[in-house]
Amino acid sequence: MDPLRFPDDLLSLQAAWLKTYRALAHAPAGSGTDVLRRRLIRLSCRIHAHPYWSAPGRSRAGGADLRRRARARGWGTAA
Repeated sequence: MDPLRFPDDLLSLQAAWLKTYRALAHAPAGSGTDVLRRRLIRLSCRIHAHPYWSAPGRSRAGGADLRRRARARGWGTAA
């Protein structure tokens, strides 16, 4: 398997992370961003613990490529 071929569920998690991060960045100060912050933490944990990273020959260094591929699919632009 190509080491830079990410499973769809991992790309979906990263897309949700990008969308949540963008929503948090654009939220007005004092607007109660607790829900967004908690969601961002949950998504970060799920991305980090995804089985893809534990397969032989895989490393967390692929995280930057994962973000690029999620953005390239257009998933990171919806907010």
